[in-house]
Amino acid sequence: MAMTTHPRTEGTDHLVHRSRGEETKPSWKTTELAVYVLAVIGVLIASKVLGDGNAENGADYFAADKAWWYITLLTVGYMISRGLAKAGSRSNDHDPRTH
Repeated sequence: MAMTTHPRTEGTDHLVHRSRGEETKPSWKTTELAVYVLAVIGVLIASKVLGDGNAENGADYFAADKAWWYITLLTVGYMISRGLAKAGSRSNDHDPRTH
């Protein structure tokens, strides 16, 4: 909550409280992160279960390189979704060094 003072005509200061809502939540509070983490865990579990090489013909149906490729795609998708979510957000940073 930001506090600003506005001088009145009588010379007194009046405190005005303004709440500045952020347009986006922090990433750890979003369902996007939960879905991303669950998807990554699902890919790793599927790779372990299906890619164990215990098939009758010895084939590795879901090898580690394929699993990491899917995790990379999930990560890129998550980063793009967070970038789009933050694209229209206002910054509450008043540090002149970051402008």
